[in-house]
This record gives sequence, structure tokens and C-alpha cells, in this order.
Amino acid sequence: MATLDLVDAVIVGSGAAGSIFGATLAKHGKKVLILEHGPDRSEDQWISSQIWGRRLKWGGAPVLAEGKNRYGHNFNSGWQVGGSTVHHFANWPRLQAVDFRMKSLFDRGLDWPLSYDDLRPFYDRIQTEVGIAGDAVAEIWRPAGAPYPLPPLRSFRHADLVAEGMRKLGMRVAPLPSAILSESYKGRSACIYDGWCHAGCPIGAVGNANSVFLPQAITAGAEIRSSSYVTRVLLDARGERAVGVEYVGADRTRTVQLARVVVLAAFVVQNPRILLNSAHDRHPTGLANSSGLLGRYAMTHAGSGVWGLFDEYVENHMGITGGLLMSQDGYAKDARPGMFGSTMWQVGFAQKPNDILGFANARSALFGVELHAHMKVAARGLTKMLGLNEALPNPDNRIVLSDQKDEFGIPLARIIHSYDENAMSLWRHVNEEGLRIMAAAGAKSAWSNTDPGGIHFHGGTIMGNSASTSVTNGYGQTHDIPNLWIGGPGLFPTEGAVNPTFTVSALALRGAEQLVSQWTSLIP
Repeated sequence: MATLDLVDAVIVGSGAAGSIFGATLAKHGKKVLILEHGPDRSEDQWISSQIWGRRLKWGGAPVLAEGKNRYGHNFNSGWQVGGSTVHHFANWPRLQAVDFRMKSLFDRGLDWPLSYDDLRPFYDRIQTEVGIAGDAVAEIWRPAGAPYPLPPLRSFRHADLVAEGMRKLGMRVAPLPSAILSESYKGRSACIYDGWCHAGCPIGAVGNANSVFLPQAITAGAEIRSSSYVTRVLLDARGERAVGVEYVGADRTRTVQLARVVVLAAFVVQNPRILLNSAHDRHPTGLANSSGLLGRYAMTHAGSGVWGLFDEYVENHMGITGGLLMSQDGYAKDARPGMFGSTMWQVGFAQKPNDILGFANARSALFGVELHAHMKVAARGLTKMLGLNEALPNPDNRIVLSDQKDEFGIPLARIIHSYDENAMSLWRHVNEEGLRIMAAAGAKSAWSNTDPGGIHFHGGTIMGNSASTSVTNGYGQTHDIPNLWIGGPGLFPTEGAVNPTFTVSALALRGAEQLVSQWTSLIP
């Protein structure tokens, strides 16, 4: 097994968190190596097609799923340099202040080890760097922060129709903040509204890792090594410090990469898998697991997908893959009797004919002649809205190792996940509200999804104030091993009811700068 020369930092994963850690450390003169499991693809390989877009989804070892509500891993994860940011919807609302203090305020869920005010300046800096389009004044629910650097994206008829229905019911609507450029910005082109964001944006309008922070990392001297499958973190002889990682390279041979600092910024499922597979005599249940909570408190949003069919041409192929408009009128956690948790409506999704997001799967029970008839009318008049519904952290929802192994003998990850009755009640309530909105909007027919599915993924390596109740501190530094850090939504103790990437990015910038400030004392 080859052992490669020491670097200052090895970062596992090149997505939202990994790219920011890489750029920040490299800019401060550190020798940085980013190891990415997936291949490297240039923008001319991002083809506007549902079928071709599947290449951007997970292509590694199988992830097993169990429980009453099994988590759909592959759609949410990524498989290339840039990770899942390459196909993410780029909906970038902020968490609200209440999300950080749920235990203190309601005796439900968990508290974060930081407040919204702690994270606010990093939200502000990230939005300026990435270029978020939105309207902070119209977004009346938004917590305090700097105005968005760009005006909101334009809307289309399929979004405006639904918004009219919401307003008829007394709901407030605003542009959904998006990490997609409404105007040219910092040398990047503006969106052309062709609705293929999830297949990769070849013009760089989407604020993914490949268009923003990875180029900065490379310019500052970082190296990105693709097709590098990290299997475990290595410790020193005393089991006190990380000394590097072991990975399987493109030539399928095992290699040891030595490093002064290890940052795990892989997908939410893979970080616990790596740590559990790195068990050591001093850490027999996995690294950073003195609390026994490694892999636990896994959370996903229960999704309320609602479709409406209108008897007019609604331009539904135009716009962006993510929503154009939003309402957070339902964000108050205790607003619904007998239910607890935040909800958020996103409206105006560009739709294509086929695959999981297409017209056909809007009515998945149809086949043959009935499906053909549906497709003809859907192509002209189908609209969609999505409710994100918060699920509370539950230690029984967890990521563990399977008895099954991959081709290299590494145990697979197994996700055990079920929604509790509170989450299911909230999901049903929001589905019903969505049908009322579509009726008010004038849809000639409307329906909702029959299963809450799982949108986004959080937890498993939660942050907190104590080694007995969490995996990392408020910066992503593991309590047990000081030079082992974690980035990504796995850090979230609660999930709120917003897309996670903006918060992931703010946390990563905060954590990376803390790592830089501690470097002298951290590295002996």
C-alpha cells in the first residue's frame, strides 16, 4: 500500500462544505488535497436531459434503507466533483432564529450550540460570494441580514397561478431566494430559464461548488483528486489524533494519504459510515463516538407534493428546477393544534416529461392510454408546489453499518428511518392545505402525493456543547479527536423547514475560519 507525502489538510468530499473548507484553507497558505469519490466532469458533459442528468446522482456503493419511511438516498446525493451541488435546486432560504433554540423554547427537539446571530454574518458573506437572487423586503419572514446582492428571478405563469390561489386564501407570497443568477455576476452568466438546473448548469448560473468555491481553491493551490474512495480515517499509535486517510484510487489500489488535519465533508450518510468503519482500539465503536450518538438523529423533510391541472398554457417547462416563489406563513412551530413543527411552501417548479420529476410520475399509477392522455394535457397545463415539513430529531432514526460489504470489503451504510405520528399529521395537514390552494387558484383537478418520501438529509454527526450529547462542537470540530473536523448538514441538530445548502455553506465558512485561527495550537 502506497503512502503519499504529508499535506496540511485532506478534505473528503468536494461539495458545498468541502469546497468552502478547501478554498478557505488554501487561501491561508495550507497545502490542501480534496478527495472526491465521484468522477471529474467538465461543464460540456452536463447535458440538458433527464436521462443524462441521472449521471449526476449517486453512483457509489449501495446504501441500504429500512424503516416505515425509507429514505431515498440516491436522488439526494451526488456523484462527481462538486457533489450534490451540481444537481441541487439552489433554493437558499435561511434557517430562522427559532430553529436554533427549539429545546429551550418548546422543550422539543434539540438546541444548537450557536444562535442565528452567530451564523448571520456568515450567511451574509456567503450570499455575496455566491450571488443570491431574492427580495429581502418582500420576504417578510426572513430573519435580519444583509439585502440580497441580486434582484429576484423572474416568474412564469405556472408559479403565478398558484400564488394567486394562495393570496385568495389570505396567504402571503414572496420570491424564493435562489443561488441562481438573475443577472450576470462576478464573471458568471445569468440564468436563461430553460429549467434544466438539476442536470447541471453548463453556463455557471447556478451557485454550485464548481462555479464558485472550487475554482477559488484551485487558484489558491489546492489539488482535487477525483475517483478517490475514502474508506477510513487513520489515527496515531495512541489513538488521539488523526494522521490521514486510506482511500481506493482510480486504479483500484489502496493508498494512504497523510495529513495534519482531516475534514470529512462527504454526503450525510458517508461521514458516519467512514467514522464507524474507522474503529480503533481506543475508539471501538467508531471515531468521534464517545457519546454513542454517531449516526443518530438522522432527519429528512416530509414532502407535500401537490399538483394542479389548469385549462391553459402555463409555461411549465420554463423557469428553474427549484421553486420561484415561497410562503412561510406556516413556519411557526406551534401554530397547528395537535401538531408541532415548521412548514414552508415552494411554488413554481419547471417540469419535464420523464423521470422522477417529470409529468409522468406526477400520476405514477397511470399507464398506457390513460398515461398518454395525461401527458398531453399535463404538458400544457400542469403546475406543482412543494411543502417542506419539519421532522423532529429522533435518535432511533440512524445510520449504522450493514453486515453486507462492498466490492472492497467495506461494510455498507444502512439507514433506519421512520416518521413519527406528529410528522405524518403535519404532512397530511399540509397536503390538504395544498389542495385548497389549487382549488382557489382555479385548477380543474388537483392531487397530492400519497407518500411523504424524504427530501434532503440532516443529522448523524450532530453538533453540540458536550462530548456526551453530540459528535462535534459548534464549529464542526469533533469532541474526541481535535484535528478531525466535519462539514455538511450532518451537523444539524434540527432541520427546520428550509433547504439546507445555504446553512451548510455558512457553517462551513465559520468552521473553516475557526480551524485557521486555531491552526498553531492545533498542530503540534
